[in-house]
Amino acid sequence: MTTTLQSYIAGRWIGQERAQQLRSAINGQAVASTHAEAIDFAEALNHARRVGLPALMALDFQQRSERLKALAKFLAVNKETLYAISAHTGATRTDSWIDIEGGAGTLSAYAGIGTNELPSGNLVHEGPAFPLGKKGGFAGTHILVPRGGVAVHINAFNFPVWGLLEKFAPSFLAGMPCIGKPATATSYLTEALVRLIVQSGILPEGSLQLVIGGTGDLLDRLEGADVVTFTGSADTAARLRVHPNLVRQSIPFNAEADSLNCAILAPDVTPDDEEFDLFVKEVAREMTIKAGQKCTAIRRAIVPRQHLDAVAERLRARLAKTVIGDPSREEVRMGALASHAQQADVAERVATLLQEAELVHGERDGFSPVGDGVAEGAFFAPTLLLSRKPLEHDAAHDVEAFGPVSTLMPYDGIDEALALAARGRGSLVGTLVTRDPAIAARAIPVAAAWHGRLLVLDREAAAESTGHGSPLPQLKHGGPGRAGGGEELGGLRAVKHYLQRAAVQGSPTMLAAITGEHVRGAAVRESEVHPFRRYFEDLRIGDSLLTHRRTVGEADIVAFGGISGDYFYMHFDEVAAKESPFGKRIAHGYFVLSAAAGLFVSPAPGPVLANYGLDTLRFVKPVGIGDTIRARLTCKRKTDRNKKDASGHGQGVVAWDVEVTNQDGELVASYDILTLVSKKPHAA
Repeated sequence: MTTTLQSYIAGRWIGQERAQQLRSAINGQAVASTHAEAIDFAEALNHARRVGLPALMALDFQQRSERLKALAKFLAVNKETLYAISAHTGATRTDSWIDIEGGAGTLSAYAGIGTNELPSGNLVHEGPAFPLGKKGGFAGTHILVPRGGVAVHINAFNFPVWGLLEKFAPSFLAGMPCIGKPATATSYLTEALVRLIVQSGILPEGSLQLVIGGTGDLLDRLEGADVVTFTGSADTAARLRVHPNLVRQSIPFNAEADSLNCAILAPDVTPDDEEFDLFVKEVAREMTIKAGQKCTAIRRAIVPRQHLDAVAERLRARLAKTVIGDPSREEVRMGALASHAQQADVAERVATLLQEAELVHGERDGFSPVGDGVAEGAFFAPTLLLSRKPLEHDAAHDVEAFGPVSTLMPYDGIDEALALAARGRGSLVGTLVTRDPAIAARAIPVAAAWHGRLLVLDREAAAESTGHGSPLPQLKHGGPGRAGGGEELGGLRAVKHYLQRAAVQGSPTMLAAITGEHVRGAAVRESEVHPFRRYFEDLRIGDSLLTHRRTVGEADIVAFGGISGDYFYMHFDEVAAKESPFGKRIAHGYFVLSAAAGLFVSPAPGPVLANYGLDTLRFVKPVGIGDTIRARLTCKRKTDRNKKDASGHGQGVVAWDVEVTNQDGELVASYDILTLVSKKPHAA
C-alpha cells in the first residue's frame, strides 16, 4: 500500500500529491491519502475504447474465461497481502474472507460459467431459431453480442475487493473494458487489489482502470454503448439514475442499493424448536459480520408477538457475548465500522429510530472494545431496537442505520408479517424461518414481489446454508423498489446484462452462417467420411449424415422392455393401447433414441471420445410397430475449451443436431447430443 493512493489510468499509475487523508477504522491513525491530481477521463475512456476493447475482442468467451481462472488463482496465492490491509477497514479475518476470498471465488465461478455455458467466438445464439414462413425458407432468432462500450462500476465502501470483482467478472467475460471507482473510505484496499492484478500481467491492457477519488466528468463523457453500475445508498442511486447524459443517451444503469431487509420467524416455530435458535443466530450474525455493514444485513426482525420477549432475551444474551475490538486479537468477533464518518452517520440514524422504538441492547450494556488504540477507532455497539407498534410507526421501515443495528417487530398472523416485510418497499433479501412447508408455500410467493432473493431456513437446510446475507455467483443479487430495481450475478444472466440482444431474420442457411450454429432447414454438407471420423479442427458446422433405415418390430419392444424393466401398458397392452389417444401400441421413446444411436454411431475408435449429455430432447410423434425410422446427424456447434487430456492431446466439445423421422418423413424425435472430440495429435 502506498502513502498516496494512485489511480490506474491509461496504463500508468498517476497521483503524487496528497489530498484527503484516510484513517484506520481500528485506531484512527493515518493509513493513506487520496491523490490531488485531476484525472483526464477523456483519456481514460479513449484508452478503454482504443486499447482495451480491441484487446478483449481479440479473445473469445472461452479465452477470457481462462484469464479469469488464472486471475482467481493468482489472487488466491497473494491473498495475505490483501488480508493485512483489510484489517484497517475494521474487518475481522472472517469479514475479510468474505470480501477477499469471496471476490476471488466469484472470478473462479464466472470462469466456470464461461467455460461451460458460453461458445467459442464472441456471439451467443439465443435460440432456437423458428420459422417465419410456411415453406421453411424464412426464419428468425436472437443473438447476443458484445456492446462495444465501456463498463463503469461505482462501488460501496463495505466490500472493497468483492465489490469490484463481482462486477468486473461478468463484464470482462462479455468483452467490456471496465473503469472501477471504489468508495473513497476503503479505496486503499481496492488500490492494493488492482496493483496485484496489474502485477499479474494476466489481463489485456486497457481492460481494467481504477479511479481513486471523484468521478469528475466521467459520466458526462459516456456513450450509448456504455454501461454504468452502482452499489451504495438508495439516495445516491436515485441521483445517478437521472444523470442527464445517462438519460439522454439511454445508457443502461444498474443499481444495487442498501435496503431494509427482513427475517421472519414463522408462527409455527416455538422457543423449544431448533429453528428458533437458527433465527436468533442468523439475526445476530447479520448484525455483527462486517459490523453490520452489508447491503443484505437483517434490519428488521419480524417475530410472533407471543415470542417477542423470548427472541429479545436470546438475542440480547448472544450479542452480550460478542467480543468487539481490534481484529488482530484472537478473541475479537466484531471489528469497527469502516470510517469515523460512518460511525457518526450510524449514531445519527439510531437516534432517529429511537424516536419510535426502545433500546433492547446497546452501548449501555457493557460496550468496551478491546485492543490498543481502539479509543480512536470507529467502533459501534451492536444495537438491538424494538418497535412495539410497527404497523403504526414508519421509521424502522424508512431509516437504515448501516451498521450493527436491527429492529425487532412483533406481528399477529403470517399475513401481518408479510405486510410488515412489504413496508420496506423493496429489499435485496428476506429470510423465512419455518418448519412448515405449507407456510413457506403460502408466504414466499407473496414476499417474492418485494424481494430479490429469499432464504427459507429450517434445520434441514441449516447444515449447508450460506446464510441470509451471502450473495452467490449463481443466484441473482438485487431487488425491486428501494433496493435499486437492478440485477447482478445470477450466473449467465449477469454476462447477458453486458451483451446486446438483437433479433435476426433470414433464411436458415444465412442464420446458420451468422450464428455459427446449424439451424434446421439450413443447407447441409453430405460427406463420404462419417462425421464421427473427423477431428475437431476438420469438422465444419453443417457436416451431416443421413443414415440407413430401420423398421421397428414387436421383438424390439419386447427386448427393450426386458432390458429396461419398462413394461408400461402403452408398449405391451394391446387393448389398453387401442383405447388410448394413440390407438395402438407404441415403442418406448428411449428405444427410439437407442435405435437412432445404432443408426448413426461409428463404432470403431476415433476422434469422438465420449457422449456426455443430451439437450432439448423431445418425443414429437409416436413410433408404432411396423414404422420405419432413420436419423440425420448434423454438426451443430463447436466449442473449443482449450482443454487437454492427461496425455496432452487437445479436445473440444461438439453439439450434434439429431432428427429422427419415420417412413413418411415426419419428425418423431429431436435432440442435441454433446460429445467430447479429440483434436489432431500434432495440434495438441
